[in-house]
Amino acid sequence: MLLLLGACGGAGNDVRSITILHTTDLHARFLPDAEGRGGFAYVAAAIKQERAKAPASTIVLHAGDFVQGTPVSSIFEGLPVWEVANHLGIDVNTLGNHEFDYGWRKIPEYLEIAEFPTVTANLVDSDNRLITGEGYVVREINGVRLAIIGAITARLPEITKTEFRGPWRALPVAGTVQRQARELQGDVDLVVVLSHTFDDEDDEVLEQAADVDVVVSGHNHGGQDKVKALNGRPCVKVRAYGRELGKLTLGVDTAKDRIVSYDWARIPITSDAYDPDPEVAKRVDEWESKVSEIVDVPIGRAARQLGSREIRPLIEKVMREAVGADIAYMNRGGIRDRLPAGELLARHVWNVLPFGNSIYVGSFKGGSLPQQLSGISVDPGREYVVATNSFIGDRWIENGFKLEDRGILVRDALIDWIKREKVVGD
Repeated sequence: MLLLLGACGGAGNDVRSITILHTTDLHARFLPDAEGRGGFAYVAAAIKQERAKAPASTIVLHAGDFVQGTPVSSIFEGLPVWEVANHLGIDVNTLGNHEFDYGWRKIPEYLEIAEFPTVTANLVDSDNRLITGEGYVVREINGVRLAIIGAITARLPEITKTEFRGPWRALPVAGTVQRQARELQGDVDLVVVLSHTFDDEDDEVLEQAADVDVVVSGHNHGGQDKVKALNGRPCVKVRAYGRELGKLTLGVDTAKDRIVSYDWARIPITSDAYDPDPEVAKRVDEWESKVSEIVDVPIGRAARQLGSREIRPLIEKVMREAVGADIAYMNRGGIRDRLPAGELLARHVWNVLPFGNSIYVGSFKGGSLPQQLSGISVDPGREYVVATNSFIGDRWIENGFKLEDRGILVRDALIDWIKREKVVGD
């Protein structure tokens, strides 16, 4: 739906149209999912087709999290993903929290591989140096000078291991981008924040950063069904895994440096709607062939499709049995895919559990369990053996609890369990 913001008031030829194509959270999903959605070769084809409609007035943005989610990323620590991403047609990128999953020292390697700029304005060390070198870039699109400021969630410490972050800290998003946008006033026509942030942080940018004109965001995987806007300043976010492409078309009055109209569409990316881009398909095949012998191995079958709500208790059961625990806890955010009905390959479990998390075990009195277990009915005076994954376990240790690493990957434990049981979900 096209939204007109007031009258153009004689601006006439000063109103120019620009299109922002955007995607986010591709998470190394080189191949389409079981429903034929996404896949890097199809993302590239969709971008190419949409850009061809207005090549001089189109820019393509990615809002973070290229890596982590499939075996090719886990085994090669994200490097192939950035290499293939060079061929998607992306013009500007920002960092996501999962770019830290293999340790912060990988990020300079990613930036060296990338043939497109990556900007993050609020990720600094103790000397206020930016990990990406630049916090923004300026591009002229159809006569509109566009500043793209990158940002990452300020909650990075809550969702990333301390040792993986190293010396880098994330400053508050709204305050950082507003300062940068204010400095750019007079030099550009429009300020776009390209962010990998929680929804409430997007709201804060709209509410507190008045010099920001557009927010293109990522991170929550569910995207938005409609534009979020304040005072004619739109915020948009599409679904993850390359399943859709966002298309934000803006009418910009360059005489007044303001948006006079906007229209947003979410374009589904499916294998029956596009022919795969041949160059990207070739590169995907080259990398997937390197991991196929490891992960494309039958391990059992699923009587029906299992979503995250059903997989979570299954993983907790597997962890309990693997280490003889009384209680197990698996965080929902650690489950990244579904198990499809029919034959199960090791690849499916890698996609569900891409993180190399091991099983941690500790002994706890029922009356002093970690807060994540507060809803469980226990005897306060009894001693319980509790299992969790290392991501959660590290946080419990930081809070004073004692746990030990059993050296068993959660992913391997689930694969071995399916091999033994042969059928899940019956």
